[in-house]
Amino acid sequence: MKKVLLVTASLIALGAAAPAVAADLAARPYTKAPPMVAAVYDWTGFYIGANGGWGSSRNDWDSVPPNGLVGPEGSHDATGGTVGGQIGYRWQAGTWVFGLEAQGNWADFSGNHVNQLFPAFRSHTNVDAFGLFTGQVGYAVNNVLLYVKGGAAVTANSYQVTTVASGALAGVTGDDTRWGGTIGAGLEYAFAPNWSVGVEYNHLFMQDRTYTFTAPGGALFSAERISQDVDLVTARLNYRFGGPAVTRY
Repeated sequence: MKKVLLVTASLIALGAAAPAVAADLAARPYTKAPPMVAAVYDWTGFYIGANGGWGSSRNDWDSVPPNGLVGPEGSHDATGGTVGGQIGYRWQAGTWVFGLEAQGNWADFSGNHVNQLFPAFRSHTNVDAFGLFTGQVGYAVNNVLLYVKGGAAVTANSYQVTTVASGALAGVTGDDTRWGGTIGAGLEYAFAPNWSVGVEYNHLFMQDRTYTFTAPGGALFSAERISQDVDLVTARLNYRFGGPAVTRY
């Protein structure tokens, strides 16, 4: 009988303790799920691309010795389209992006004006190609990149003088390659892991040079000092050789 009473008392005690044990189990700390991972675009890597757009070359002409009459002859804008390509490398440090790029373009910029000193003649400028060799500094907001650039520029030009009355060739130079400097800025948007599109503006400072013009028979026709500045607006498409976007918690 005593054993039965002892077992009964033990069961009652266990029943009373069960809620307390359950409460202790419910009070155990809750482990949160890992935070969501955000993908961050990385601009580091080599890239290659194509570009196209519009350009305008400002050309000021001056008559210089040995011409008998010297002074300003007027100016004109040589405008037209351009298409080309670029190759470069970028590396990203935090939100800052640094890069080097080489760009080469065919161009069809042309313009002319009637000579102010010699109104029987018309002065012509053609820009046939240009190249840019620049460094870049940019600021990245994930897959959007804002940047400025600067460096060296080269243009391939040709000049000629024609008669106003008939349009006949009166004087011409040889093909000219001119070196100068450039500054610019751009905005680029990465729409896929390795693809981006952008728009860019560049201004070329090509200074001035003096040219000797020869007549069709080879005789000296004139001497001209011609200054040149170029403005370029292009749209760009780039493919980057690099890994996927990195992750950040």
